[in-house]
Amino acid sequence: MMNIMTTDELTIAIAVPLEVEHVERIRAVDPTITVLYEPDLLPPERFPADHSGDPAFQRTPEQEERYWSMLNSAQVLYGFPNESPSGLERIARSNPHLQWIHAMAAGAGGAVKASGLDMETLQKFKVTTSAGVHALPLAEFAALGILNGFKRSAELAQDQAARIWPELRTPTKLVNGSRIVITGLGEIGLETARVARALGMRVSGTKRTVQPLEGIEEVADNDGLARLLADADAVVNTLPGTPYTEKLFDREVFSAMKPGTVFVNVGRGTVVDEAALLEALDSGQVSYACLDVFAVEPLPQDSPLWTHPKVMVSPHTSALSAAENRLIADRFCANLRTFLDGGELPHIVDPVHFY
Repeated sequence: MMNIMTTDELTIAIAVPLEVEHVERIRAVDPTITVLYEPDLLPPERFPADHSGDPAFQRTPEQEERYWSMLNSAQVLYGFPNESPSGLERIARSNPHLQWIHAMAAGAGGAVKASGLDMETLQKFKVTTSAGVHALPLAEFAALGILNGFKRSAELAQDQAARIWPELRTPTKLVNGSRIVITGLGEIGLETARVARALGMRVSGTKRTVQPLEGIEEVADNDGLARLLADADAVVNTLPGTPYTEKLFDREVFSAMKPGTVFVNVGRGTVVDEAALLEALDSGQVSYACLDVFAVEPLPQDSPLWTHPKVMVSPHTSALSAAENRLIADRFCANLRTFLDGGELPHIVDPVHFY
């Protein structure tokens, strides 16, 4: 039996697959809230934190009606309906008392933009993202890329596959004491900086608003990036894809790096001119590239990045972890408490710039 919202209670509907233990944690935030959760209306997860669920799942006409009735009776949604821009567009037009949707993605602005909703409609409710939830797994992946590059893991794998035991032993670089530049000192960048410092690295980076940051030796904006790169042993990009960051890493920026720099990208693929990166790899300016994101995804079959001996290709999965649903539920519960107390929600999608 579905609970129907009354005027003196807040109703939350779970729109995407979620384990029951996390639903119960949401219910426990405050005794006045009602949480609508009907797992038979949600597609089963194929893996942990599979927010879209099994694409083969189909609701019956009766289930489809129940699903939308549930969502339209809530003021708050956990997830976009059907985890899609079209689902967002439909609920925005059919639910007149919608106040807030919490998105599963950190970069949910793209889906909001893709919904095609006009400014007037978007200003009727708030969309918050899960920004920051993925900071730790992305920082750990960045550390993996740095260690792979410094410790020559790609060359070791090639020698192992060929059963080669080199006569001359090749030394590896020491991470401790080396310098790293992180482009984008937001939540992901600062978590990457924390992990890097734990490895003994000296950290500098970029931020749109230049200001001192604890544990960061030097902060610059993009205009000062080339100067920072001159001394860097490793560079990690965490910047999102915007008109201001498109192909920031071009030939000029790669040429500003010292030979042998390790490059890691956990931000967005559009930040990198891939042709310029390939040139830098071939010249030795970049000794190793660990890439989780690409200008075009899936990475085209004919991309030379697939087979380049100095490149690790990750299919945009480095943010995923078995703990993701728990971490997102943690973030939502904290936001829900803020919402109930009348506070300002964090990580609201800008309906103008979609960021």
